Amino acid sequence: MSDTCSKYKTTVGLEIHAELKTKTKMFCQCKNDTEEKRPNVNVCPVCMGHPGTLPVLNKEAIEDVIKVGLACESDIADFTEWDRKNYFYPDIPKGYQISQYKYPIVSGGYLHGVRLTRIHLEEDTAKSSHDQGDFSLVDFNRSSVPLMELVTEPVIHSGKEASDFAKELQLLLQYLGVGDANMEKGEMRVEANISVSDCEGKLGTKVEVKNLNSFKTVEKAIAYETERHIEALENGEKIVQETRGWDEAKQKTYSQRIKEDSHDYRYFPDPDLPKMMISEVFDLKKIKEELPELPWERRSRYLKVFNIKEQDADSYVNDKILGDFFEKVISDFSGNKELVQLASNYISSDLVGILSKDSKLSFPNDKDFAKIINMVSEGKISSRGAKDLLARIVVSGGDPEEIANKEGLIQQNDEGALKVLAEKLIAENPTVVADFKAGKEASLQYLVGQAMKVTKGSANPQVIKKILLSVIG
Repeated sequence: MSDTCSKYKTTVGLEIHAELKTKTKMFCQCKNDTEEKRPNVNVCPVCMGHPGTLPVLNKEAIEDVIKVGLACESDIADFTEWDRKNYFYPDIPKGYQISQYKYPIVSGGYLHGVRLTRIHLEEDTAKSSHDQGDFSLVDFNRSSVPLMELVTEPVIHSGKEASDFAKELQLLLQYLGVGDANMEKGEMRVEANISVSDCEGKLGTKVEVKNLNSFKTVEKAIAYETERHIEALENGEKIVQETRGWDEAKQKTYSQRIKEDSHDYRYFPDPDLPKMMISEVFDLKKIKEELPELPWERRSRYLKVFNIKEQDADSYVNDKILGDFFEKVISDFSGNKELVQLASNYISSDLVGILSKDSKLSFPNDKDFAKIINMVSEGKISSRGAKDLLARIVVSGGDPEEIANKEGLIQQNDEGALKVLAEKLIAENPTVVADFKAGKEASLQYLVGQAMKVTKGSANPQVIKKILLSVIG
């Protein structure tokens, strides 16, 4: 690639579809169940597009989208309506998809520093499969599931920024309880509109890459398209406005079809669905007041109030189950930052390490975990003893204090008994003592280690170190 121009700039706008986990589908009473494996079980004449059937709006789905908009400080429309997006494909039996065009429920707002264009509601399509021979199969379980579409402004400039934004949206949907957004299950799909400006700053032709189903794929697809566009620009080639897909095996995008414009879909208001005045149906003030703590609010609280490590805060925000366990453990510490930070260190390193070794293991009782933290803080057990005790209660449970007493993990703080031990170690290791007196600091740590070995980890290392220094003089 030529070095004559280093001023290329990637510009990305995202369109993200996320299924909402309402009890029923968007326009009928069929069960909304993403876990259903049997094909065509949750279906009815409405979601299968039979002639003469009439759709009915799902109020829960509309409220879910309002929650997302309020969380993003967006404008909530007072008037909204539904439109027919006309195109043919076997997974759309009606010959059109019910969506929103001119009057979306949500406009503007910000998420993760990215300006939003709109958020609207539509219905998901059925699911086609093409792996059964020379024919295709269609499963209508997913047909008419509520689908939220969020569109950003073209203000993203790298695959990493795009991926980070998608992760934050996934967290938001999970915290609000409106969707699981599991990308592996297809519950959230990302489409990236990518263009590259040339040396003069002129924005290039936009290309859409559809159905990106992992955060890594989002990054890879944008990086690949950026390189493809730059290479074309430097070779004097023209970029075609089109829709492309991502080939995971080849790690590259491929052309699918020439990109449609909105007029190609012949949008028009759906005559079977009523227009809606939001304020007549929903109490926006009440919905906003009832919003839970949001991901970025939780992250900020952990950092500002508890002053824990940023990496730990991210872990607790990104893994809500882990974060909820952390919250339960520290609930009895009365805001004591030292105890909170100590607990965080043991959770993020030791507990997570133990749980990662065996998927069958689960979180210990939070009260028992808090007991261990208090025992460490009070000097009753050593750090080594705490690790052993934690591993024990994760595997088999039990009261930490009883186990510590039974296993001899309670630290010895009796200075009289420890002085006898220190004198014995000094007498047995004259060379080590001489090395320490000659300035070799590691020799003292060796003696501390020997004391811990003799007492099977029960000696208080701080106390034994102080006594050793006193006896050596």
